[in-house]
Amino acid sequence: MQILHLDSSIQGDDSVSRRLTAALVRALREDAPDAVVNHRDLAADPIPHLNGAIAGGFRDTGAHQLNEFTQTERTRSEILVTELLASDVIVVGAPMYNFSVPTQLKAWIDRIVQPGRTFRFSPAGAVGQATGIRAVVASSRGGVYSPALAHALDFQENYLRAIFGFIGIADVQFVRAEGVKGPDGGRSIEDALRGAPGIAKAILA
Repeated sequence: MQILHLDSSIQGDDSVSRRLTAALVRALREDAPDAVVNHRDLAADPIPHLNGAIAGGFRDTGAHQLNEFTQTERTRSEILVTELLASDVIVVGAPMYNFSVPTQLKAWIDRIVQPGRTFRFSPAGAVGQATGIRAVVASSRGGVYSPALAHALDFQENYLRAIFGFIGIADVQFVRAEGVKGPDGGRSIEDALRGAPGIAKAILA
């Protein structure tokens, strides 16, 4: 089994989402000790954001007119999407920043959502091609966004569910630590850590 482990928090050792992804990967390896884990730290080794020349590589393989940076980044895009498509499970650390995902994670998403690779156009609309991959997201939030009044501000989990579904990853589970900056933050983190192994094992069932 291939596991793609992504961390995107800028908080280093203080990161809640990093603690959660580590717990998820440990639980997955307990049930699949021979699994190969590919870890990408998107904060420590950030992916440059997409521009027109790099995005052109999704459609145009002519590299003779490109500068060295763009050629390198087109190669990186190919590595990232191939890595995703080779994975059986992806574990994504996604803290909420300003109601959405970290820019480091968005940069990765913009590289792997590629026409002809992870989705294709059909007469009926876009069809995801990254099927058969399961995802579990370690979601951490300083506030509480699950109640109805605050749910409208959630552009983090809703976005991730939508973008993964768009490319064909329909099985997306969440381990959530909410309100971590509030008075019950410690309990929320511990509850999430306790629940992580069960969710990890469930996606292998």
